[in-house]
Amino acid sequence: MPAALGAAPVRVSFGIAALDPRTRLLGAFAGVLAVALLSSLWVLAAAALGTFALALAAGPGTAALMRRLVHLEGFMLVLLALLPFTVPGTPLFGAPPFVASAEGFARAVQILLKVNACGFLVFALLGGLEPVRIGAAALALKAPERLVQLFLLVVRYGGVLRAEAARLQEAMRARAFAPRASLTWSLHTWRTYGHMLGMVLVRALERAERVSEAMRCRGFSGRLPASAERPALGAADLAFALLLAAAILAAFAAEHLA
Repeated sequence: MPAALGAAPVRVSFGIAALDPRTRLLGAFAGVLAVALLSSLWVLAAAALGTFALALAAGPGTAALMRRLVHLEGFMLVLLALLPFTVPGTPLFGAPPFVASAEGFARAVQILLKVNACGFLVFALLGGLEPVRIGAAALALKAPERLVQLFLLVVRYGGVLRAEAARLQEAMRARAFAPRASLTWSLHTWRTYGHMLGMVLVRALERAERVSEAMRCRGFSGRLPASAERPALGAADLAFALLLAAAILAAFAAEHLA
């Protein structure tokens, strides 16, 4: 979910922007839950292709989508390379003791398809929503208020902490620090990184105290202000809900027949 991670929201088209944030959030949750319950590789492949097409239609293009998912895809490639060697079953290739099994490869492909289908769906439905709108939609759907507040604060100040860490790294480079992995320099390198992490935590605590004081000065009483206006869901929301329900039922029917 890119917008939820502090990235700039993408421009959403293809009618998704007309949907109420509650519909989009609930649709993402229902879709992810449905994909998690599927097991057939063919059905999962169809789900991944369908959600990929939806993400392309709702987002700025293939390149931007891949940039947002590059870290996820890197982890999936590592999983695809290692998991077949950890699951016992019918040997596929390799030599003892490193033998990849067909069952392990199928499990890795299954996880790959599930994660990608969920990622594409979340990108399509929530990628164009600002974190504040996601939080308001979650509150409207009766999500725990403390959890929503934590989400909004993490989104708001996660970028601040990343910027602080970047400034400390720049200061380290200005002092001619160069990380090395040799036996002679490894202890110094890790000690330096440990000091940097400690400074980030100390400055995070200082920032949290200043933010807490500023919020109390502005009358914060333990609850973030939220709009009481909740417009009724429209025809587009109903149509989307019906289409999503039909797609989920079709996926489970195909799973049963496979």
